[in-house]
Amino acid sequence: MKYLRVRHQGAERLGRIAGDSVELLDGDLFGAPRPTGETVPLAGVEWLMPCVPPKMIIIVNNFHAAVQKAGGSVPAEPLFLVRSPTALNWHGQPIPKPLAFDGRVFYEGELGVVIGKVARNLDEAQAADAIFGYTCVNDVSALELVDKDPSFAQWTRAKSFDGFGCFGPVIETDALPADAEVVTTVGGRERQRYPVSDMIIPPVKLVAMISRDMTLLPGDVICCGTSVGVLPMKPGSTVEVTVTGVGTLSNVFAPAD
Repeated sequence: MKYLRVRHQGAERLGRIAGDSVELLDGDLFGAPRPTGETVPLAGVEWLMPCVPPKMIIIVNNFHAAVQKAGGSVPAEPLFLVRSPTALNWHGQPIPKPLAFDGRVFYEGELGVVIGKVARNLDEAQAADAIFGYTCVNDVSALELVDKDPSFAQWTRAKSFDGFGCFGPVIETDALPADAEVVTTVGGRERQRYPVSDMIIPPVKLVAMISRDMTLLPGDVICCGTSVGVLPMKPGSTVEVTVTGVGTLSNVFAPAD
């Protein structure tokens, strides 16, 4: 099932896709939302974030191909940071050019895991049950900031400019296909295509391990990391991230003023 949030008649509404329509729902996405009997055409809906994450967790160095290309070591546990909530962005919205940074801005197409219940100190079986579904992520980054000051790696700043945490357009609650891929295009040109199966620490294990460090809450999004093909975006470029079985997230990197 593909869940989404839309603005309908001035109100924020929860829904799920049914063919070419959106079936509107009442209630809590992570509880038992109920159909209202209302439907609206999918074409032309005003998209919102499919959920409002209490936090977005970003995983670094989590694909074998990327770690091998960089000449790094395979991590034994998740390497992660937490993105500012004000950086969250959604399908169809522009990615703003930062005001205080004139350097290059990079796309990173990724799989996102959405948590569906409070998760603390879980084993892998419990972690599987805590996953509500999957979404598409563009983990936008000002990577040149990370090592700008040798005394402190600025990962949080590099990832937390307004609008850098793009995800959506939907949350898919069905299991991913075994051959699922992440594909990123920039201006219609394919830049990334990699299998989800190349992940070093897969989603269930990620959820279990992170839950032993911090409590995960309903709506939290874990960005599972990216693979090879990350490059800077040019202002005005449309970036699309497609995850097999989930959908396509599309955003434009805002032109410079």
